[in-house]
Amino acid sequence: MLSESVTQESDFHVMYVDNDPERSFDFYQAFSKMVHLTTVTSRAEAIMRLQAGEAVDLVVINDALGGLKFLNTVDTNQIHYAFSTMLLSADAETDINIQSEGRPTIDVFPLEFDEAALRNRLTYLIRRKKYNEIGHELESAKNQRIPIGKRLFDIILSFGLLLAISPILIVVAILIRLDSKGPIFYKSRRIGMGYKLFDMYKFRTMRTGADKLIAGMASQNMYKSAQPEQAPDELCEACRLANTDCQRPLFQDNMQVCEIQIQRLRHSKAMFMKFKEDPRVTRLGKFLRNTSIDELPQFINILKGDMSFVGNRPLPPYEAEKLTTTAYARRFAAPAGLTGLWQVTKRGKAGVSDQERIQLDALYAKTYSFKTDLIILIRTVKAVFQKENV
Repeated sequence: MLSESVTQESDFHVMYVDNDPERSFDFYQAFSKMVHLTTVTSRAEAIMRLQAGEAVDLVVINDALGGLKFLNTVDTNQIHYAFSTMLLSADAETDINIQSEGRPTIDVFPLEFDEAALRNRLTYLIRRKKYNEIGHELESAKNQRIPIGKRLFDIILSFGLLLAISPILIVVAILIRLDSKGPIFYKSRRIGMGYKLFDMYKFRTMRTGADKLIAGMASQNMYKSAQPEQAPDELCEACRLANTDCQRPLFQDNMQVCEIQIQRLRHSKAMFMKFKEDPRVTRLGKFLRNTSIDELPQFINILKGDMSFVGNRPLPPYEAEKLTTTAYARRFAAPAGLTGLWQVTKRGKAGVSDQERIQLDALYAKTYSFKTDLIILIRTVKAVFQKENV
C-alpha cells in the first residue's frame, strides 16, 4: 500500500457521486487522505463539473443514479474522456478492467464494497498514473531483457546441445515426413517476456489443420475454471426475486441478456486450453510429446534469445490477451522458457485451474535465480523419462 505522503504527491483526483450522505461521509473518511476527493450528489452535477473542465482521474458513481447513462452522456456530449470510472452496484461482484481497446478503465464494485480491495485498486490506479506521466511503462516494456548471466548460460548450452543432437533432429525430421503429410516444423506465434511476439518452433505432432478443430473440443479442456459454465438466463437472480424487468440489459447477437449474468459467465471460462487423449495428435506425435522430443527445436529459439531454458511458458496471443490485469501481467516479467516452475510441479495433473497456473508463473517471475533455474532443470530432466499422457 502506498503511504499517505506518496498518494498525496500523486495528485490523483477522485469524484464521488452518491445522494446518500452517510455513504458519502464513509467514503470520504476512508479515502480522503489517499486521494484528492470531491463529493457530488447527482449525475447531472458530475456532468456539469466535467463539462466545466474540472480535472478528474476517477469517477466513482452509485450505479443506482445511472452509471451507464452517465457514460452515455459523457460520450454524447463529447466530454474529454481521460478519467477512469468505477460503478458501485448493489447486485454486482467485483470486476475490474472492463474496457474497449484504447478506452479508459471501467471497474465494477459492490455497493457494500470491501475497503481493502478498493484501496488496493486505487493504489494501482495512482501508480499507473504516475508511471504514465514519466513514460515508465513504455520504457520498461522496451528494456526488459533476460539477465546477462542467464543469457550467456542459454547461448552456450543451446549451441552445444544443437550440435550434439543434430543426428537425432535429422532422424526425427525424416520420420515426420513418413508419418503424415505436412511440414516438419510447426511454427506458432507466441508472447514472451515483456509481451514480445515471436515465432516458436516445434516438431509437428498434429495433423495439418488441427487448429480449426479446437473450438469443438472445449468440453475436454484440462484447465477448467472453478465454476462450471452455464448459459445466462434472461434475468439475474436479483431481478427475478424483485419480479421486475432486467435492470442492466445488454444486447448480444440481437438478443437481450443480463449484464450481471454475462460477467459471471465470463469469469467461469478457462483461459488456457490443453486436452487429454487429443485426437488431433499423430501416432509419431504422441511419442514425440511423451518424450518431449517435439520441443527440441526450441533450442533455436533459446539461441536466438526469444526464450530461455527456464521461464514461464510462452502463450499464444489469444491466451495472453486475457492476462493483462496487474496480477496476471506479472508473469510476463520473467523470460519465456522451455520448462518452468509450473511444468515440474503441476504438469500431468488433472483439474489444474487457471489461478494455480497463474500463481506459479507469477511466483517464478518474482523469485527466479540461477539456483532455482538449476533445480527446475534437474527436475525437468527426470520428468522427461516419465511417461505422461498430456
